[in-house]
Amino acid sequence: MRDIASWMKENGPEGDIVLGTRCRLARNLAGIPFPEAANREQLREVLSKAAAVTPYLAELGSFAFKEMATMDALEREVLVEEHLISPSHMQNPAHKAVILNDECNISIMVNEEDHFRIQVLKPGLQLERAWERATRVDDLLEQHLDFAFDLQAGYLTACPTNVGTALRASVMLHLPALRRVGKVQEVLGAVSKFGLTVRGLYGEGSDAWGNVYQLSNQITLGQSEDETLEHLARFTAQILHSERQAREYLLEKERRLATEDWLYRSYGVLQHARILTSQEAMELLSDLKLGIDLGIIPYGDPELLKQLMVQIRAAHLQSIMGQPLPAQERDRLRASLIRDTLQKQMSKTQERR
Repeated sequence: MRDIASWMKENGPEGDIVLGTRCRLARNLAGIPFPEAANREQLREVLSKAAAVTPYLAELGSFAFKEMATMDALEREVLVEEHLISPSHMQNPAHKAVILNDECNISIMVNEEDHFRIQVLKPGLQLERAWERATRVDDLLEQHLDFAFDLQAGYLTACPTNVGTALRASVMLHLPALRRVGKVQEVLGAVSKFGLTVRGLYGEGSDAWGNVYQLSNQITLGQSEDETLEHLARFTAQILHSERQAREYLLEKERRLATEDWLYRSYGVLQHARILTSQEAMELLSDLKLGIDLGIIPYGDPELLKQLMVQIRAAHLQSIMGQPLPAQERDRLRASLIRDTLQKQMSKTQERR
């Protein structure tokens, strides 16, 4: 199995709450129907153009063009779990591809909903840096490809809600304290009034396992890219403030013992459990990350926990073993991986003391 995507291993600004940032740009080739309406020959033409343009991205590092049909289902699912392709791109792989850099923090989906979907991922809160890199990828592609653009409407996309800048910016937020004090819906419920949307860990239709939520812009028409990023950054700052207030509330004198008990109980289960489902493991790792971030639990690395939240997913576990596994065996392996990782981390912490 290849190394996990770099953005999942590194710390970033506001990393105790913001796990990562993504900027995605949708682009389509002029004169070719959108993928949903294109025939086989037209889809192959897009793939051919994508393969031909890949070497021109070299100034940003080493990139590889891979057709989805050449990957097995497990390899495709690993890419989904690392947010490098969408769940829909994993399915029906014919005439689809992905262009990936070596660090796996830049991906370009080919023939997903649009001909090209450029994604840049950064650890922590780095909207500006993610946008700068995404627009550089876009510039390099546009030097060799003719993208569909209208002077009034902007970039033309398969879904009307993406027309305009075709920019979707997202931040991945870990909000365990807000959920614990029962205010997560109150804080997140208002964002739709302001042109933003909240989804679960893997985007639309997914659950917020492990108290992880994606906050994204909805408006792409009538706003510049800078305005979109500033708007998202402003609301992200408000949510960060609310989460920090909730964390302080949990640490107040009359609540601290109960908070410590809750977090250490979760830590104890992770240290000793023999079977863990994916959902239960995510919830417990969320508790442990909060305990470490608050300074309550002295053992552990928050960034290591961020990696574990991905490595315990079904495809990653099966990739580690090199074969498909039944659900019960995955649950056993998941618990074992977490126990071993936490034991090693505890030993390292004790050695440093």
